[in-house]
Order: sequence, then C-alpha cells, then structure tokens
Amino acid sequence: MFRFLAAVSLLGVVGTAAAAAPDGKAVYDAKCVACHAAGVAGAPRLGDKAAWAPRIKQGKEALVQSVIKGKGAMPPRAGMNVSDAEAAAAVEYLIQQAK
Repeated sequence: MFRFLAAVSLLGVVGTAAAAAPDGKAVYDAKCVACHAAGVAGAPRLGDKAAWAPRIKQGKEALVQSVIKGKGAMPPRAGMNVSDAEAAAAVEYLIQQAK
C-alpha cells in the first residue's frame, strides 16, 4: 500500500512540474513575435532555416543565454522580463520551427 501511495504522490509531483513548464509557442506569441515575425533589427525570422542554422550550431544553451543576457539589438530578457524557463521554452520552439 505504501509503495502505491508513494508512486501516486511521485506522479503528482512529476505531473505538476510538467504542467508548470512554459509553452514555447505561447511564450513566442506573447513575447517574441513582434521582432522575430518581421525580422526587426536583424532578428532571425521564425522558420528561417538559413538564418537559424548558424545559431542552432552554437547550441540551445548559448541561445538561451543570448535571450537572458541580450545580444546585438535584443536587450536582456528580450526586453520583456522573460524568465529563464520562458527563454528556454521559446528557444526550443524557435529551433523546432527552423528544422
């Protein structure tokens, strides 16, 4: 009985953590689309494989750090107070759209 309750409890924790993870598309739509849809100030456009390829080669973590710290014309945290988790989710979404 204890094992069953422990397993159920663990599943609840895992399910809660997964549910709390930001949705990359939702983050993109809310905080990234204004620049990345139109290519504002050289921002690579969503789905532009040629523009994203050299960035993707740097690795996901490097891209996440670019969002957090800022790079080029993009201010830190994309100028939108993007959390670390939101940055990671948005980067993952952008990468997937460029493959």
